[in-house]
Amino acid sequence: MSIRPATVAVNAMFLDPGVSGGVETYVRALVPEMHRQAPRIRFVVCTTGRGAAALRADPAFAGIDVAQLPAEEGQRLRRGRAEQLTLPRVARRRGADLLWSPASTAPLRAPGMRTVITMHDATMFEHATFGRVTTQAMRFTMLGPARRADGLIVGSAAARDQICRALGLDPARFTVVHHGAGRPGPVAAPEPGVRATYGLRDARVILCVAAKRPHKNQELLIRALHGVPDDVVLVLAGHPEPYDAELRTLAAAEGVAGRVRFADYVPDDELEGLFALADVAAFPSLAEGFGLPIAEAMARGLPVVAADTPVFREVGKGAARYVDPRDPVAAAAALTAALDAGPDVRAASRTQGGAFTWEASAAGTLAVFERVLGDREDGR
Repeated sequence: MSIRPATVAVNAMFLDPGVSGGVETYVRALVPEMHRQAPRIRFVVCTTGRGAAALRADPAFAGIDVAQLPAEEGQRLRRGRAEQLTLPRVARRRGADLLWSPASTAPLRAPGMRTVITMHDATMFEHATFGRVTTQAMRFTMLGPARRADGLIVGSAAARDQICRALGLDPARFTVVHHGAGRPGPVAAPEPGVRATYGLRDARVILCVAAKRPHKNQELLIRALHGVPDDVVLVLAGHPEPYDAELRTLAAAEGVAGRVRFADYVPDDELEGLFALADVAAFPSLAEGFGLPIAEAMARGLPVVAADTPVFREVGKGAARYVDPRDPVAAAAALTAALDAGPDVRAASRTQGGAFTWEASAAGTLAVFERVLGDREDGR
């Protein structure tokens, strides 16, 4: 890409390696790819202590500056102060022309720099994802900066519409840039002992990859197990939050605890092993900004059952089965049908998943940077 020389500071103050979820994948895939496509841009990633250690050890970030700020994700006040006050100062000292915040929140002011924000979703304003104080803080750190931003990026048209509905922003200000499918870099070789690790034996497997949060709606899959053949096991892979305890209680109450595997954070090789042995991938979320795991599962040719929501329709199109996310009977029927899916279903899934690449995502993001930086030089 023929983008002019510039320095872009990246706000990665959210980064808690292995815990940050899809937005971590987004940044760790996108920054190296943008660096490859636009070598005239100097990227400076401003992040937490743990984030800095992880990025400096990542070969994909060779040649990319990493600046460690004095805060960790989870230290609410220190992290907020670092993002709002320290980050803009560090970015200016590093000569940044543009500050990109890729995780929805951003400094309220960034003097002397253009600003671009990637906003992923507004789920926390429509579902009880976080506590009231955290939700209000998120509104503050999303809405004010978004109103002042020179560019806004979003991963799907569905997420754009949700954000504008929740925050009163103008849809015309957003550029939709789809994410890529899957994790950055070479895919780890499947761990051969995954069946033993998770006690799967010769069971057929329904795999759900998502953090344990209420809006992810894993309870639908637990309730649906009554209508799925007895030789099927449900694997819930994702960071455990308080909702995890509710899911375990529900599985016991429904009498299906022996058919549910609660996997927490899963290393890349084990996750690849789970994808390889899974018979169906299921995504019952009530809301998503994009849904990286659905694209990842489809890219591997897995039959997919997903909640009938606008964002999953946008990502999966006609290659997935869609169900009412509140109807366990319908979910059971769709899962059972997907277990017996033929090669045509798998081929359609693989084709649709292959439509999402980090190369295209990087090019779309760089185009926004180029427009914003061009506006600066034109005096706008």
